[in-house]
Amino acid sequence: MSLLKRVSIPFAGVALGFAALGNLLQSYSEVLRGICGVLSLVFIVLLVGKLVVDAAGVRKALDNPIQASVAGTFPMALMLLSTYIAPAVHGFAFALWVCAVALHLVLIVWFSLKFLRRLELKTVFASYYIVYVGIVVASVTAPAFGMEAFGNIAFWFGLVCLVALLVLVTVRYVRLPEVPEPARPVFCIYAAPTSLCVAGYIQSGQPKSLPFALVLLAIATVIYVIALVRAIPLLGAKFFPSWASFTFPFVISAIASKQVMAMAAKAGTPLAWLGPVVLVETVIAVVLCVYVCVRFCASLAQKEA
Repeated sequence: MSLLKRVSIPFAGVALGFAALGNLLQSYSEVLRGICGVLSLVFIVLLVGKLVVDAAGVRKALDNPIQASVAGTFPMALMLLSTYIAPAVHGFAFALWVCAVALHLVLIVWFSLKFLRRLELKTVFASYYIVYVGIVVASVTAPAFGMEAFGNIAFWFGLVCLVALLVLVTVRYVRLPEVPEPARPVFCIYAAPTSLCVAGYIQSGQPKSLPFALVLLAIATVIYVIALVRAIPLLGAKFFPSWASFTFPFVISAIASKQVMAMAAKAGTPLAWLGPVVLVETVIAVVLCVYVCVRFCASLAQKEA
């Protein structure tokens, strides 16, 4: 019971990171993918346990705009995990996917009503991307269920939200650069939305255009480098649950580069220079996910004062 009370909403972010990492590593080893899937599921189960034993605490946490927006990683993780089980139990996996998509859509509406009606710049964080661009995970996973048409809609919705939020969130960090220490790692979420749109576009987006994908990837890569530079000093600072921000953003960046490379090769214009980029980004993603997982597990092991 006391262990579950130490679980927080960002655990869903770690679950999302490992679910995506499994897909990134699938071409190297199905075993590694399975391990990542199990780790993701463990974090999901811990969070569900938290919801059961401390629902009041979760509701209170959702009054915070960062925690509320990070909650979007829960349905995002479920969408990815549904593709893990789809080959074995397709009907159940599809039902899980539909429920996860519906839950994310409800989050978009609820979050908008709660936090956007009386928007204050100081309450805007990079985690807002999770709510509005996070639905693009449906685009990434849609082909597993023959739902590419919906995936295409989700992609274009997410892309429009990405453009709008790039303006809003950037203005927030430029005008109000100081943020509370526990919220500083959240900045690294900046690396996720553009890369996620790249992956969603390649999987479900229409019409297909390699130049368009390359432009999106170029923008994503610039943001990735900025986020990585910001992440490095934070990794040596005090641990906070917001360290979950070091997982999925860097994993999806590697996935985006890998998928663009595959798309270019299929189009007959191979981009060999992307190979080393994918490898470096993959190594960084693995290191960050493992390190963050260890720190989260250590936080659970700590005894209450």
